[in-house]
This record gives sequence, C-alpha cells and structure tokens, in this order.
Amino acid sequence: MSLGIGTSAARHRTQEHVAPRVDLVESGHAVVKHGLAGWQRRYRTTAVVADLLGGAVVSFGAAALRHAMFGGQTELWLASAASTKIAVLLMPIAWVLCLARAGAYAPRYLGTGNEEYRAIMRAMVVLLAMAAVLLYALKLDLSRAYALIALPSLVIVSLVLRWLLRDNLARARQRGKALQPTLVVGRVDTVGSMIHQIHFDPAGSGLRVVGACVSEVDPDRPLQRTVDGVPVLGGPEETLRAVDELGAAVVAVASTPELAGDSLRRLGWSLEYRDVDLLVAPGIVGVAGPRLSLRPANGLPMLHVERPLTGGISYRLKAIVDRLLALLAVAVLAPVFAVIWVLIRVDSRGPALYRQERIGSEGRPFTMLKFRSMVVDAESRLPELVDRSDGNGRLFKMREDPRVTRVGRVLRKFSLDELPQLFNVVAGQMSLVGPRPPLGREVDEYEFDAVRRLRVLPGMTGLWQVSGRSDLSWEDSLRLDLWYVDNWSLTLDLQIISRTFRAVFKGSGAY
Repeated sequence: MSLGIGTSAARHRTQEHVAPRVDLVESGHAVVKHGLAGWQRRYRTTAVVADLLGGAVVSFGAAALRHAMFGGQTELWLASAASTKIAVLLMPIAWVLCLARAGAYAPRYLGTGNEEYRAIMRAMVVLLAMAAVLLYALKLDLSRAYALIALPSLVIVSLVLRWLLRDNLARARQRGKALQPTLVVGRVDTVGSMIHQIHFDPAGSGLRVVGACVSEVDPDRPLQRTVDGVPVLGGPEETLRAVDELGAAVVAVASTPELAGDSLRRLGWSLEYRDVDLLVAPGIVGVAGPRLSLRPANGLPMLHVERPLTGGISYRLKAIVDRLLALLAVAVLAPVFAVIWVLIRVDSRGPALYRQERIGSEGRPFTMLKFRSMVVDAESRLPELVDRSDGNGRLFKMREDPRVTRVGRVLRKFSLDELPQLFNVVAGQMSLVGPRPPLGREVDEYEFDAVRRLRVLPGMTGLWQVSGRSDLSWEDSLRLDLWYVDNWSLTLDLQIISRTFRAVFKGSGAY
C-alpha cells in the first residue's frame, strides 16, 4: 500500500513541478489527455490487417507458384524442408512485426509525407537480416525460389495497399475529415504564412487550423482578432489555455523569439501531459524532410540541409527512366495519336500539330509539340482578348476562350493535347515530371527566385499540374515549382505521375 501511495505522490509532484511551472499561462482547467483520434485508430488497424492479409496471400501464393514451377505436385509441399513450411506460415506475422519495428504504423507518419513508404523498405531490410541470422544460426534450409518470389512481392503488395489507404484518406481530408485540430503559434507574419500553406494542402499536412496565438497583435485595433480567417486567442503566453479551450491535438510553432530555447522546451513538457503533438517550423522554406538531418553540437541540435540533386547518378537515372517510359507510352498510345490527328484535321483547317518555342533547362530554347486545340490564327487574335484573361497575372488563360475548337475543348479538358510532348521527352528536351515549360516572354520577366525553375528539365506534368493547374496563382505555381526543383526524387516523380491521372480525369483547372 505504501508503495502505491508513494508512486502516486511522486507522479503528482512530477506533474506539479514540470507542467504548471513554466513561463506560459496554464488554463486552470483539468488537463485533457488526447489519445489517438478515431480516424488514426481505424487507419492503423486497417493498415495492420491489410499487411497481415497481404503477407498471407504473398506467402502462400509464393509457395504455390514454387510448386507449380516444379510440376505442381502436392508431394513437393509434403517433402519440402521444415524451414520452408515454417517460413510460409510465419511470414505474414514476421512481416507485420518488421513493419511495426520500422515505424510503418507510427501515428505521426500516418497519411503524411513519404515516411510510410520508406518504412516498408526499411522493414524489408530488417526481415532479410532477421531471416539470414536465423537460417545461419539454426542451420535451416529455405527454398531459394520461395524467397526470390515472396520477398519482392511483399514490398510491392504493401506499397500498393498503403497507397490505396492513403488515397482514401486524402479524399476524406479534402472533404474536411480526418484532420487534426491545430493551434498555430508565432509572429503574425509567420503564422499567416503557415496557415496559408496548411490550408493549401490539407490532404498532405493532415492538419486543420482552429486557432492562433500570435505576438505583435496591434493594441490599437483590439477587434482585429483573426489571421487569414483563423481566430486569435492571445499571445504565445496563452498557448496552453488555448490548447485546452480548443481541444487542439497539435501545436505548430512558427519561427518566433518568444518561443525558443527553454520556453519551447517547457511548452513541450506541458504538451506531453496532454498527449498533444508539438511541431516546430525551423524557418527554412521549401526543404523536404529527406534533405534535413540533425547534427548535434555540444547538446545543441542543428539542422543539416543537404544540397538539392541537380546532377549526378540519380539525375542521369531520372533521364534514362524518362526516355524509356516515354518510348513505351508512344508505342502504346500510337492508335490514340492517329485518332486525335484525324479528328483535329476534320474539325478545323490547319495542321494537327502545334509547335511553340519554350525555354528549357539552363535557359536553352526548344520547340515544344502539342496537338492543336485552337484555330490557326489564334496568336493574331490574342490582343483583343487580353483584358478578359482568367489567368494568374503572368499567363493568359480564358475559361471560355473563343479561339478553342470543339475538339480542342475536349483535348484540353483531359490534357490530351499535351501527348506529343512525349517526343520532347524522348529527345531529352523535357522530362515526364518537372516545372511547367515557360514561354520566352515569361522568362524575361522572371525575378531572381523564379530563375531557379530553369535548373532542371521542364516536365509534362508536375506539382502545378496535380495541385490546381490553371486555377493556381502565379505565387503558388512558382512555390510548387521551386519546391520540386529543390526536393525532387524518383519516388516523388512516381507519386506525381499517379496523382496526374486523377487530376486529368477530373478535368479541374484545365482550360
């Protein structure tokens, strides 16, 4: 009994010492502890069950395929080594355990970023190492055919299942569901920028801003208590009261001197007792997680920012993959090319292909190919329509452009007019994924930052394509292109290509 009382008293003293004694105002209410949200529990449970079932299908399927390769005789299974039988039965459980060990089910990664995919790759390394050690230590014999079939299939199946789960989650987030209520803290300007970026991509961040605590609130305008439509509940010193009042599950701290060093550490302690996550924006713009790593210096955590990949083996591999996939696409889509060619020629006079000079990598001009979607004298009629532009201030766009032909309207809606750019990719002038290829007059007006878009090959699709297309403002389009230039990877390219199909089928932002 005395042990229980002592433990309880020690716990009470710890909470009393750590949580209230901080340089932040407590709310005076009972501390509300947040567990996993309902959507997080459902997502994680579904992921575990899917990986377990997928592992079972792969394991038994690999065993069946191995037997089929050697004649499909039932006796092969009965005569196979005991280690192979054990591997077939235990593989699904071992796979789920390795995924958990690699962090594939960690709440902070669910549906956000690429860490879930990387965790699957790490889990495969763990599984291979564990299998190798056990087989060597116990002197067991495992069928090589089974291993060669099962192990790569596990990765592929898990990646596909996780993509399907995340795709379903992203659709829910676009509807305003499965989002974590978030309190943003910092200066007015940095808080406004953070709120804008969170609202711009709710599916990617998984956050929903419900309030803000900002410094530098104008005392002469006490009624101005919102930032980008989000209510302001006070300054940074009111953070804990705001967390309890709003029921926030996440506190996102923008760069601010009021919350740094010891103050930020104490805030983390107080949030720990509430089971509230703490996110800190380091003030570095446009840098993805894989380029950041911690480098400690006498206990001081410092962020090391890797240089962007604008050359080397990875970039050459991207060029090879681009050309091979483009050649394959041209071969498969040859009948589609022929049909579109005929439809354009029948619908209006003029050539089926439209050629236009664009600016490529390092500022080199090239001739970009498109299927013609406008009348042949479209350029000469442009001046009379300039005042009716629906574009982003830099590009001329009209939702109901009278120069677009009947066939051209359909081609534009589903981006079929851009298919001939596959030949530009084969020629090495473009990439499948990259920044939007700019016109020469656009480049002439570039500011210093925008010039960086020209560091890599322009793409047939990109973040601008899957994030709104013509509906994007110039600032958002530029921000996405710069982010891609600094953070591209082959994994990101594959993700953008998969998202492109959905954007094209929806037809939103295309005109």
